Amino acid sequence: MLRVVTVNVNGVRAAHRRGGLTWLADAKPDVICLQEVRATHEQLHATLAESSLQGWHVAHAPAPQLGRAGVAILTRSRPSQVREEMKDPVLAKSGRWVEVDLETKQGPLTVVSAYVHTGEADTPRQIDKYVFLAAMDARLKALRARATRSGGEVVVCGDFNIAHHEVDIKNWRGNRGRAGFLEQEREYLDRWFTKQWVDLGRTLGGDGPGPYTWWSWRGRGFDTDGGWRIDYVIATPGLAGKAVAAVVGKAPTYAERWSDHAPLTVTFKL
Repeated sequence: MLRVVTVNVNGVRAAHRRGGLTWLADAKPDVICLQEVRATHEQLHATLAESSLQGWHVAHAPAPQLGRAGVAILTRSRPSQVREEMKDPVLAKSGRWVEVDLETKQGPLTVVSAYVHTGEADTPRQIDKYVFLAAMDARLKALRARATRSGGEVVVCGDFNIAHHEVDIKNWRGNRGRAGFLEQEREYLDRWFTKQWVDLGRTLGGDGPGPYTWWSWRGRGFDTDGGWRIDYVIATPGLAGKAVAAVVGKAPTYAERWSDHAPLTVTFKL
């Protein structure tokens, strides 16, 4: 079995103070993908050293701006290769993309932790989001081709900040025309999920509505389940066929939340 957990921690140090790293360790995963780590290498390793995740192998791509973005992959086994700085100038040093290669009984496996920023309709931030999505699209194609040549598989985990369909956002009518539910953003997911990649949160999570993975800290959205499904585990078809469960770890109460996102756990029978 291979268990993969992905979560936007909304700052790894704050998540640790709220019990998030204990939750992750208790989930008994083999791979953990983190987004919005918001820490330097030194800060991340110091935080992990204080937690039950001490001793895990860490691949970390921090953002150049302190306190922003940052992605990481934690693995029980040592990766055969780590790519923290991509050749693509958009992906490189953005703190939004990191890859590792692992050896499994079924062959090579590439794991990606990705963070697509929120964006804002009709602003430069949204243009930047489309630039990143285009670079991500090209990298996904390259990873798919590489896996086909090598006989390997790929799993991409992360906060994409896009709700794909109406069942993926509680208040879809009120969010038409807003970043995260724009047609141009959703077209990327259409393209990826048509043939090349499988959205395991949906295929294993039922027809919806939900299960949602993000709720605002403000208001009563968490209590009324007024959320968005914007966190994904997507896999190449061969690996997706071995997935047996996908579970969103929504906190029992608002007071027990340790991030505005809930972890998404996918289990593969390898």
